[in-house]
Amino acid sequence: MVDFTVPDKAQNTMLAVVLGLSEADQAVFTETACAAWNTWATQNGQAIAADLDTGYRNAAGPVCNKFAKSSMATIKKYSPNVPAATRELEKLAKTVWKNSMEKLAAKATNADCRTAYTGVKAGW
Repeated sequence: MVDFTVPDKAQNTMLAVVLGLSEADQAVFTETACAAWNTWATQNGQAIAADLDTGYRNAAGPVCNKFAKSSMATIKKYSPNVPAATRELEKLAKTVWKNSMEKLAAKATNADCRTAYTGVKAGW
């Protein structure tokens, strides 16, 4: 059984995008928003993890496509249910996702990975 995983290139790219956020972008990380997110994630984390694992197992390889497809399907499924207090965080997450997928697509040497990242960059 193969569980959901974030490829190193994707993880490093997203981390670089997050580390490059402006102070204005970082301002959305309020105590209220983070507390709302943490409570919601704790309550829903097990179901989300199971959904990610199932999507990852069912998506076609390579790993970049499995990651991109399962991530986007799960995000689309659960994002309508996140608390209203996290909406500014969600907007920022969408920007981080889009910028990361654009960078990954531009740097991908594998055509399948380029297609996968381009296909999900619009987000949810």
